[in-house]
Amino acid sequence: MRSALGSLAMGATLPVLDLHPWEPAKDTLHLWCQILGKTRLALTRRRNHWWNVTLYVSARGLTTHRMPTDTGNLELEVDLVGHRLRARTTHVEDGFELVDGLSVAAFHEQYLALLDRLGVKAEIRSEPFGVPVTTPFADDVQHASYDGEAAGRFLSALQWSADVFDEFAGWFSGKTSPVHLFWHSFDLAFARFSGRRAPAMPGADPVTAEAYSHEVVAFGFWPGDRVNQFPAFYSYTAPEPSGLRERPLRPAAAGWIEQRGGSLAVLPYDAVRESSDPRADLLEFLQSAYEAGAPLAGWDLVATRSDWCPVTVEWLAELTPSTGDDNG
Repeated sequence: MRSALGSLAMGATLPVLDLHPWEPAKDTLHLWCQILGKTRLALTRRRNHWWNVTLYVSARGLTTHRMPTDTGNLELEVDLVGHRLRARTTHVEDGFELVDGLSVAAFHEQYLALLDRLGVKAEIRSEPFGVPVTTPFADDVQHASYDGEAAGRFLSALQWSADVFDEFAGWFSGKTSPVHLFWHSFDLAFARFSGRRAPAMPGADPVTAEAYSHEVVAFGFWPGDRVNQFPAFYSYTAPEPSGLRERPLRPAAAGWIEQRGGSLAVLPYDAVRESSDPRADLLEFLQSAYEAGAPLAGWDLVATRSDWCPVTVEWLAELTPSTGDDNG
């Protein structure tokens, strides 16, 4: 399918994003963003799959979007261009500087003071979630790194990835999540859904149970972490159908790895960055990962194809499993 997707590609220069030089700063930024995410959890009404708690890529960083409060409207943004935590209400702007040496504890203290000045009451659980750190935010003086140049490169990678994800999301006419950043795992992600409920997951915590309540093929980008020491694009199908890891992926740099007992399709960020056509390669990867999981899970690829999808009906019909209802 490369020829069909390649025509959509546009030139792009992606920044170097090696994990190790900025890992301490990334970990600190991650914990700062968790504090904002927990504020969304406190102030917003619940949505399916916890979509109400996520952050979003903005023109200058990561934003909560507008949230309702008792005193009006509030929007928070980690500005990775101006290196500032920005707070905006209908009537006033406020914030504080992001600098190297600003610990999670100091960020937390300034953040609560900022909300107090704005008259915003948000009862957040002030401890990390989903990361190998258990120190409460108010006590964490270990994570205190900020690298503005690296943060800017991370933002550029997020913005570019979000643009391609948005385009690919438009090829599907079924239920699709927003392109958003999950602050517990610090990955930019979106998902397609078959529309069918998934089997209940025995012993799953409430967060996991809600996140995977329906059949899903998910896609994303992570900057790297202790488990995966490199930035990469990924995809998985849940529940995972039998034979998924035997399905081919494109382009050649893509492959399957085992992650938490499941199969994860991975395309290293550097393979995309160094490609002569990064956008086409990422679109190719996303489409191949979808073609790997969705047919095995019994999805109708033709019925959920949008008018904007460049992949032909004929090709998708070949991939869509027969229902066995043909009486001809």
